[in-house]
Amino acid sequence: MAKALLIVDVQNDFTEGGALGVTGGDAVAEGISAYLSAHAGDYDAVIASRDWHDVDNDNGGHFSDTPDFVDSWPVHCVADTDGAAFDPLLDTAPITHEVRKGQGKPDYSAFQGITETGSRLGELLGDLTITEADVVGIATDHCVRASVLDAVGSGVLVRVFTDLVAGVGEDSSRAALAEMESAGAELV
Repeated sequence: MAKALLIVDVQNDFTEGGALGVTGGDAVAEGISAYLSAHAGDYDAVIASRDWHDVDNDNGGHFSDTPDFVDSWPVHCVADTDGAAFDPLLDTAPITHEVRKGQGKPDYSAFQGITETGSRLGELLGDLTITEADVVGIATDHCVRASVLDAVGSGVLVRVFTDLVAGVGEDSSRAALAEMESAGAELV
């Protein structure tokens, strides 16, 4: 069985000081880098997702001047900007594949994104015969949650490393982790 590490949205706009920075985001980036230093060889693929929004539109209502922080948000992770770049504390050298999501629409799950070759994450996992995935990243209660639920739904055995995720809210992150576990993900 092939195994992947899925790194969800460890980007400047989601770490401290970013447009939608979460507390602990930089620590997650550092922790993932330390983990990869010791364990990158344990994986057949290291896949990283990124929000990658259009600059010239509201991305299907995803951007708003009066965001509700549920369905609409302040401008963030605009393609080719510093906010969309990976956090500098994340070692990107082990990353083998990238998935960009939200290009003109409100995507949350890495499974909604497109790889460098134009395929969806599910297709990439199938091509690589990935049956197991460890998931880390930001934000626990939004994009990590959506990505994990989609991975489980596609038949992938998922482990979420709870010390390598950071969320927007404490209660919403706890609820998201419980939902992921109830869906079949293992929390480690």
